[in-house]
Amino acid sequence: MSSKVLSAATLGLASHLVEVEADTHSGAHMFSIVGLPDAAVKESRDRVDSAVKNSGFRPPHRCGHITVNLAPADIKKEGPLYDLPIALGFLLATKQLRAEIGNRLFVGELSLNGGIRPVNGVLPIAIMAKEKNVSEIIVPEKNAKEAAIVEGLTVIPAGNLKELISHLTGEKKIKPEPPQNMAQIFEPQKYVADMAYIKGQEYAKRALEVAAAGGHNVLLSGPPGSGKTLLARTFPSIMPPLTFPEALEITKIFSIAGKLTRGVSLISERPYRAPHHSASAVSLVGGGTFPRPGEISLSHRGVLFLDEFPEFSRAVLENLRQPLEDGMISVSRAQATLSFPARFTLIAAMNPCPCGNATDPEKLCSCTPAGIVKYQRKISGPILDRIDIHAEVPRMKFEKLAETKVGEESATVRERVTKARERQQKRFKNVDGIITNSEMQNQHIKKFCPLGEKEMALLRQAVDSLHLSARAFHRIIKIARTIADLADSENIEVPHLAEAIQYRQRQV
Repeated sequence: MSSKVLSAATLGLASHLVEVEADTHSGAHMFSIVGLPDAAVKESRDRVDSAVKNSGFRPPHRCGHITVNLAPADIKKEGPLYDLPIALGFLLATKQLRAEIGNRLFVGELSLNGGIRPVNGVLPIAIMAKEKNVSEIIVPEKNAKEAAIVEGLTVIPAGNLKELISHLTGEKKIKPEPPQNMAQIFEPQKYVADMAYIKGQEYAKRALEVAAAGGHNVLLSGPPGSGKTLLARTFPSIMPPLTFPEALEITKIFSIAGKLTRGVSLISERPYRAPHHSASAVSLVGGGTFPRPGEISLSHRGVLFLDEFPEFSRAVLENLRQPLEDGMISVSRAQATLSFPARFTLIAAMNPCPCGNATDPEKLCSCTPAGIVKYQRKISGPILDRIDIHAEVPRMKFEKLAETKVGEESATVRERVTKARERQQKRFKNVDGIITNSEMQNQHIKKFCPLGEKEMALLRQAVDSLHLSARAFHRIIKIARTIADLADSENIEVPHLAEAIQYRQRQV
């Protein structure tokens, strides 16, 4: 007899329906799983056998020849999430379970005693189930809150196989997971660092405010101890709160990567990722035998902080070209080529030279001119050209450090940033895929960023004197548009453009 149980496979951020078909017939015992399974799926034979036996049913090794097919066979199946549907398919095929499975979808890893363990990627599976009009999704208890984010979908939290079978036969129903309270999830955050306690550095603070308002990338340059790392840590505190669509995107990425904390339904804080400069290209970009998101994608809609920027391998830094330009990262492997979203704000920090004192008025630089040039050339021109804002962070004088006056709080800055973002949302409401000014393409710049004669004259002068590239030309206009939004100005004016131009002057 054969049976069919619905499950799912995830490729990149997209999930697909998978039919788990089980068939049994007499003969010598054999348990085969076909349909492009990986090693973890093949190992489910032993987990299912023990789980079924310890749940009080006749196990597969006593039931002759068993064939399990995961259809469609041309989609790669990986991970232990097929344990539960395979076990149910076997019990249905051997008539040990008599229940109407109906339009239900099952995912879950089985322990040897029949318990159901959590798996990765439940949120994209739940979203796909809703789109495919699946009436009910059965997931491990620890994944239930994550799946319950999807409205209009019945989520059943299963603790063990025996309990689930009682639910399916109607003996003892499992109470569905209640919908999540969005107001509680998105309650006001408490930030570890606040800009009010950073002494001085008004120029750098302003640069970060502009970056947060328009989603622009920043390079902070200055001597050791001037506050570059602290500025970067305070950056999330001035970013606008996450919207639900943004939170959903971030949570999907973390769920697939296995980085979502168990029991957490939705990530409500913008990611802040700070990989060490010894990080490999795979850890930054993503990869593996079957590609998984890396640090670049894990910082989507948040912050990617790269301290000691020139100390990163040049080959690693060159991987930033595509995401900085397109907001996507494509990971190609022999088995598949997948694309992950990577629309992050890059905050890079570096010293002006190997010893760090080249721009310090009080300390003598011990580096040779050739050494400084070699150090700065560790970062290629194309990467520097893709960074919108270049800001210097000088050493603070004693008088400034000893001030007792508290500066402007992050909450005040965040209000201005949020209002600027609201202006951008209205501007791009009819444009798909654009949220911030930094995401505009050339056609959008022409439409939304008209310049007057005075502004064009100033921009022409800047391009000629600074020898700016076409990319830098367009990025200046986008930064000026953000500065105008912060000033609540409908049009880009000369002061806005002048401030944007000074951010393009490299301070390294």
